[in-house]
Parts: sequence; structure tokens; C-alpha cells
Amino acid sequence: MLGWIRSHAAELGRFGVVGIAGVFVNLAVFNLLRLGPLSEDSTVLGEQDRVITAKVIATLVSVVFAWAAHRSWTFRDQRTHHPVRELAVFGAVNLVAIVAEAGVLAVSHYVLGFTSLAADNLASVLGIGLGTALRYIGYKLFVFAERPPVELTADVDAG
Repeated sequence: MLGWIRSHAAELGRFGVVGIAGVFVNLAVFNLLRLGPLSEDSTVLGEQDRVITAKVIATLVSVVFAWAAHRSWTFRDQRTHHPVRELAVFGAVNLVAIVAEAGVLAVSHYVLGFTSLAADNLASVLGIGLGTALRYIGYKLFVFAERPPVELTADVDAG
């Protein structure tokens, strides 16, 4: 395991940098929307609708940012799908990770009865860890899977 981590250290580092940058993109877009077109003074939508709409838009922008950054930097030599299909699979992997993150919190809070703020925060951190691991595995296996080697001998022999 330690050998695998060492051999993938640069990729894991890039994965982490993109993840952190994605959080900043999410927060920046959310706050720009909340201070601009979806501010408290805005007549667009209702108050709660503006907040939720800003969060959904910010999350979508950060997912597209993360996909583009992972595609062009983290996994740049491992693209095997058409970009539209790749983005769809990327979105599906993120959906699974989000469900896992929320699931950890739900089990802790509703099933185990750990309802304090500290317990919710600990469950959130554990969920984020699980979600991050699922994202990395999903990206490696399904989104940015390494290409199989090209067989040139069949073409050469046939000619």
C-alpha cells in the first residue's frame, strides 16, 4: 500500500489541489451570486429559493471546474472517453460520493442518535473522507481510466 501511495504521490497531490480549489470556486460563486443577482435586495425568486439556487449553481460550477482541472492536469494522460460522456460519468461519480457523505451523517444523526453539533461535524468530516476516497477511486476506474496499450502488430501483419 505504501508503495502504491509513493508511486501515485504526484497524482494524489494534484487531486488534492484541485479539490481544495474546487471548494474555493464553490464558495466564490455562491457568494458572488448572493451578493449580486441573488442578493437579499433581489426580487428574483423568494428568499429561500435564492439561497438554494445560488448553492446549486455554485456546486454545478465547481463540479465542472473540477472536471476540467482533473481532465487537463490531474489525469491528463488518462482520458479515454469523449468529453461529454466523461463529464456525465464524472457527475455520476460525484453523485455517489455526495450520497455517501450525506449517508454517514444520516446514520450518525438519525440511526445512532449522535445529535450534538460536535457529533454532526465529526460525521461530516468522516463523510467527506469517504466521499473523497470514492471520488478518487471512481475517477481512476470510470472517468479517467488508463488507456489499454494500442496493438500495432495486427495492422502491420495485415499489410
